[in-house]
Amino acid sequence: MRKFFPVEELARDRRFNQITMRDRMADPRSVLNGEDAGKRNNNRLVPSRKDSGDAARALMHGIFVGEIQALEGAGRTCHDFETANGAVKAGDTDTVPFALKLDMARQAWDEARHVEISVKLSGWMGSEIGQYAENTVLFAAACSNDAVLRLAGVNRALEGLAIDVFTQMKEFGDLAGDPYLEFCEDWMLADEVTHVKMGSDWLRRVTENDLDRRKKALEFQSVVDKLFSYGGTRSDSEESPIGLARRFRELAGFTDTEVEEIAEVSMSALNERREAVEKMKSAAAQLVDR
Repeated sequence: MRKFFPVEELARDRRFNQITMRDRMADPRSVLNGEDAGKRNNNRLVPSRKDSGDAARALMHGIFVGEIQALEGAGRTCHDFETANGAVKAGDTDTVPFALKLDMARQAWDEARHVEISVKLSGWMGSEIGQYAENTVLFAAACSNDAVLRLAGVNRALEGLAIDVFTQMKEFGDLAGDPYLEFCEDWMLADEVTHVKMGSDWLRRVTENDLDRRKKALEFQSVVDKLFSYGGTRSDSEESPIGLARRFRELAGFTDTEVEEIAEVSMSALNERREAVEKMKSAAAQLVDR
């Protein structure tokens, strides 16, 4: 079977429409934007938001396609790399411990279950597959030729984001009085904490004697974290639709320093968005004056 499958050749049927991350964030139906998002001081996804129904459905569809790609990524990691004969040596990016493959197989099993749950939740919430577009950044992060970079980009960065998203959706279900949504998100959240913890543990174990490789992996994680903080999508501020689930991240193996770094990146992205909104308001005011 072919190894190191490129993101451009992911198999999808005609229901799916793929777009770039920037295009998704610019979509007025996205959770970040929504109706008059630039005018609100509180963009958190809560039932009181005027556009909460469509925003929740869009986020649920994003979860669904993310679970598909997480399943594909974990499965590819099981297949793409050879099993190490003993401990992984410094500089060896072609082999991984057999126990790591077992963890990735377990994760693939979890993600397959999450796909099924997400499909049913999407139907329950009134949407269907393909109603919103799919961006393939998650699988792209799982295409590295170095398994440690995959762990950093997918298990720590993107599955870390999933912790934030599931926590927010669980709270949304609770506030909206939807026990099905709340229960399912809580169930999947527990799995995501496990997936991130596996990534955190394996990244440190595999690079124990290869600190340069660990440094590169953490730098890659930082790039992915910044990409998914585009426009302040998630942060501690109520201006972000998704909050930073600090406690669950700690349970998943993030240090206090790492959580603070993610918070700083997210707030920086939010500040950039604020500045962009103010510039747009200023330009609009000048046009009115003319």
